[in-house]
Amino acid sequence: MKSIRELYRIGHGPSSSHTMGPARSAKKFKEKYPKAASFKVTLGGSLALTGKGHFTDKAIIDTFAPNPVEIIWQPNIIIADHPNGFIIDAYDSNGFKTASITDISLGGGALKSDGESGFIYKHKYLREIMEYCTENNIPYWSYVEEVEGSGIWDYLRECIYVMRDSMIAGLKGTGLIPGPLKLPRKAGTFKNRSLSLNDDFGPQALTASYAYAVAEVNASGGIVVTAPTCGSCGVLPAILATFHKKYNTEIDDLLHAMATAAIFGNIAKHNGSISGAVAGCQAEIGVACAMAAAATTQLMGGTLEQIEYAAEMGLEHHLGLTCDPVMGLVQIPCIERNAHAALRAYNCANFALLSDGKHRISYDNIVKVLIETGKNLSSLYRETSTGGLATVYNDITETNKG
Repeated sequence: MKSIRELYRIGHGPSSSHTMGPARSAKKFKEKYPKAASFKVTLGGSLALTGKGHFTDKAIIDTFAPNPVEIIWQPNIIIADHPNGFIIDAYDSNGFKTASITDISLGGGALKSDGESGFIYKHKYLREIMEYCTENNIPYWSYVEEVEGSGIWDYLRECIYVMRDSMIAGLKGTGLIPGPLKLPRKAGTFKNRSLSLNDDFGPQALTASYAYAVAEVNASGGIVVTAPTCGSCGVLPAILATFHKKYNTEIDDLLHAMATAAIFGNIAKHNGSISGAVAGCQAEIGVACAMAAAATTQLMGGTLEQIEYAAEMGLEHHLGLTCDPVMGLVQIPCIERNAHAALRAYNCANFALLSDGKHRISYDNIVKVLIETGKNLSSLYRETSTGGLATVYNDITETNKG
């Protein structure tokens, strides 16, 4: 597995696969061919179908600026046998093509062109990591430090401060979220209302407001941290903020929880998928819930086994979740799902702590099922906005017009 620095990426929303990935590829291509006069980018599959709602074209155009760039949308063509494949061409001042690259946005901001270098973890499966931690009597986060070095804590500290800033911005945000849906921002209102609710639901509503805050900033194209993606970036921060605010949890403990969460995100990323275009929303929200459940259980004093069990439940109970964003925007149902996943992560931790952590289906097993389920999901439900909620909304809109 690669460094968790590549799992937690800081950048503009609303989509790590549709915005951050193509923009990173464009930046690398521009740096490689600085004398090019203009560029053309051909987007296929999911990138073409939902790219406008994800601001893919804007991210690419901004990256190539001030050079002109032509965007070609090819929704019916799968480039490089991947729903997030695309082609970038460079042209000289006479209009002749001088260079070309075919790339794939793999999810979480990762690219096929990143290559196979950078694999620093010798263990591929969680069972191997658990065995190593048990043999050496260390927690998951200590294992991360062994592999990544002590410098990882400075990076995670930077990430958690960005998470905090995006949450603060989201809670202060007013008005409408950009886009044709004209959704009102709800995070600040939810937080204010949560403070007057009873002890049963008040704390949950507060956690939900944190998730909404980050997800709304992401939907607006603000700066967020992928955890593991932009579309699911509100889940883990909501849990971390809850512990910090409610239990005065120290920053170092939160960083340790982030490191543990990253192990589970990395396992899913490398052995399964964290891309909605590849495996549906189970790969984004499901994995985010697993990461948050692992972090929560550790913060509550769970064992290696209990942490693994909580993460397994977090992903298992999102299996089959479709990715069918309305109008191709990372808004409906994405924002709401961040809040639900954060609350479910907390419940998964509680269930795991009721037990000794022993169970039949392992996290490695459920990651295998994740990718199997994703491959069997119709393309209608893999970030194409051609089925499910997306088409139901279109039908409602047309009916209302009539």
